Amino acid sequence: MTHTAERVLRDFDTIAVVGLSRDPAKAAHAVPAAMRDAGFRVIPINPVAEPGSVLLGEVVYRGLAEAVEAGETVEVVNVFRPSAEAASIAREAVRVGARALWLQQDIVSLEARSIAEGAGLLYVEDECMAVVRNQYGIEKRRG
Repeated sequence: MTHTAERVLRDFDTIAVVGLSRDPAKAAHAVPAAMRDAGFRVIPINPVAEPGSVLLGEVVYRGLAEAVEAGETVEVVNVFRPSAEAASIAREAVRVGARALWLQQDIVSLEARSIAEGAGLLYVEDECMAVVRNQYGIEKRRG
C-alpha cells in the first residue's frame, strides 16, 4: 500500500505553498525551492506579499482564492503556518477545489484533518515535503 504522502507527490505536480517565505534561510523558502528544483510547480501564497511580487520565479498571491481567480489550478496545498491557522487554510483549500492538504513538519491540526478528509482531500501532517520527496526519489519533468 502506498503511503499517503508518497501518493500526493506522485499524483500531483502543482503545489500552492501557504506561508512561503522570502528568506532563503527559512524552511518555508528552502523546502518549496527544493520542490521546484525537483520539477514541481510551486505557487507562492503569502498574505503579506506586495502586489505583483515574485518568489521562486512565480507571482505571489495573497490567498488561495486569489490564485484560483487568476487562473491557477491548485492541486496540493502545503502549509507553512502555525497549527492554529491550519483549519481556516483547510476550509479555503476545500473551497478552491484542492485535492490534497499537507501540513509541514511540526504542524498538526485535528480540525484541519477533519475538514480535509471530510471533503475527500488527501491529508498529510507533521511531515516535511522535501524529505518525503527525497525518500521516494520523486522527480517531475516539466516541458
